Parts: sequence; structure tokens; C-alpha cells
Amino acid sequence: MDAPVSPPDCLTPRFPAVATRAGHYESIYLVASHPSAPVSVWIRYTVHKQPGRRPTGSIWFTLFEDGRPTAVKVTDDDVRAGTGSQLLAVGGYGAVRRDGATGAVSGRHTDASWALRFEPLDAELRHLPYGWLYRAPLPRTKSTSPYPAMRVSGSVVLNGRELTLDGWRGMLGHNWGAEHAHRWIWLRGAGFAEAPEGWLDVVIGRVKVGPSTTPWIANGAFAPDGRKGRRHRIGGLLRRITVQERPDGCDLVLPGDGMTLTVTVTAPIATSVGWEYADPSGGRHQVRNCSTAGLAVRIGRGHASPGGTPEELHTAHGGVYELGSATFDPSVAMQPYTDG
Repeated sequence: MDAPVSPPDCLTPRFPAVATRAGHYESIYLVASHPSAPVSVWIRYTVHKQPGRRPTGSIWFTLFEDGRPTAVKVTDDDVRAGTGSQLLAVGGYGAVRRDGATGAVSGRHTDASWALRFEPLDAELRHLPYGWLYRAPLPRTKSTSPYPAMRVSGSVVLNGRELTLDGWRGMLGHNWGAEHAHRWIWLRGAGFAEAPEGWLDVVIGRVKVGPSTTPWIANGAFAPDGRKGRRHRIGGLLRRITVQERPDGCDLVLPGDGMTLTVTVTAPIATSVGWEYADPSGGRHQVRNCSTAGLAVRIGRGHASPGGTPEELHTAHGGVYELGSATFDPSVAMQPYTDG
């Protein structure tokens, strides 16, 4: 794995340097999960730029609670890359900083506001295995988790009701590119009963190359000890993975450095939010996200399992399962907010 990059490098927005003629999308996003209840918040600060056009910004908010999501989104022509600690601001609606995030958005029957503070617990995770891939034209999507594990504190107010976040488990991610993958899965696990500080963060994708689509390719890491800093790279271009999608989640076999992870994800459609993502070129993707997913992770036998780590890890609702696809599943209830 590449040496960790300092947060100013991995969090700096890319869109100000994009040529006027080029298309671009970018997202700085966070997840914060209650330590013991199936409650989670997922917030995205995004940039969308069509070729030859000025960029626009959006803030997307989803609260997962009581087995269902509540969501709202706002879009504004005023999107700014910040200086100093501020990273990205959208109009007067909110901003994300290196140390926290604020926002206040209103939509159809939903008003949400938040003021959050971040406490990073681990160094950056670069999903792509080599630094030069972040400068190359392919893959067209670049992903990194500047804070793959962090504590989130502060408050969220939804329709006048306040939720207090007191050191909730979380992560901060950043991705950008010229277009979304043809099909992708983002998988995160945290809050494991057997390893409370451990985490799993993997991006899995199928990419269109001309008329063909690649097999599933996974890139990410598994950190069984969390703060102890010991990680194992998962996936890679030459490692064959298995993906079996189900209506209520998926089953994965993910080979990695010295181990193979067999992961069972439980994420019913009813507990997921449906969003539309737009490509700068005009394509559309359906995104289904469940940020209160259940995960069972088994570390394969016959491999050099990390010493002291149980052979199986479980979290009832500390996972994130996101499925993005250029094909729309009619069983997923979509939010009434367009993109692009």
C-alpha cells in the first residue's frame, strides 16, 4: 500500500482545476452511526459539472431510523472550494471542513440541520493500490477515505426534533471523476461486537471499456484492530472476487493480503434510500444505500489470519451497503430529487 497522505492532499477538492470543456463530478461524504441502535446519518456534499458548463453544488441528507430513511436534498449554482480548514461550501446551505460539517436544508415535508465535529482515528485509505492511478485517465472514478474511522459528535435536527451525537462511529470519504462506474458496491463495516475498533472499507465496481464491461474488481482494506493501525489490503486487479446480489443484500467473497473474507450483508430494500446520480455526460444511475446494514464477516481458514482476531465478526446495524447501477430497479423507492 502507498504511504498515508496527509489530509490536506486527500481532502482538497479537485473541481477548481478541471478544464471548462471537461465533465466532472465530486463528492465529500460522511457517515455517522449510533454505537448501539440502528440509527445512522449519511450526508454528501457534491459537485456536478457538465462539459462546457459551470459546476453546481448539492447537499444530500439522509437519516436512517426506525427501519426507514428520511431524506432531503438542495442544489445551488454557488459552489466553492474552501481555504484553510473549509473544504466545500454550497450556497448558504452548508459546508464540510476538515474537522466537521454544518448544514441546513429544506425540502418536501422535511427540514434538516446539523453541526458536527470530527475526530479522526486512523490514517487515509487509498482504495486504488498505486498513486499513479489517481493521475491516470482510467479508472474514471477515484476513491479515497481520508478518515476511514472517526468519531462524530454534535447534533442533527430533523423536523424540529434534535438528535445528539456523542462520539458516534463514522467515516469521511472523497471521490471524484469523469463518470460513475457502470455498476458498483460500496461496503463498509464498523462496530463489530468482537472487534469494536475494527473496520472494513471496500469499493467494488464493474467498468465499461468500449462495448465491454469488466468483471467485478474490489479495492479496499480491512483493519481488524482499528486504532492499532494494522490493515490488510482487500481485492486488487488480479484477485478474483465473488458477488452474489440478493434483494435484501448480497454475499461476497473477497480475497486479500493473507486472508479471504466471506461477507454476508443484510440490507433490505425497505430500509434503504434510493437516489439518482447523474454522469457529467448525461447518463443516469440508481443508487440504493442502507447505512444501517448488518454484516457477518468470516476470515477464511487456511490463510494467515491476523493474530488475536476472531474468525468471525458481526455487526447488527453498523454497516453501509451501497449499490449503484445504470439499470433502475423498480422495487427501489426513489427520492423526488433529480441530479445534474
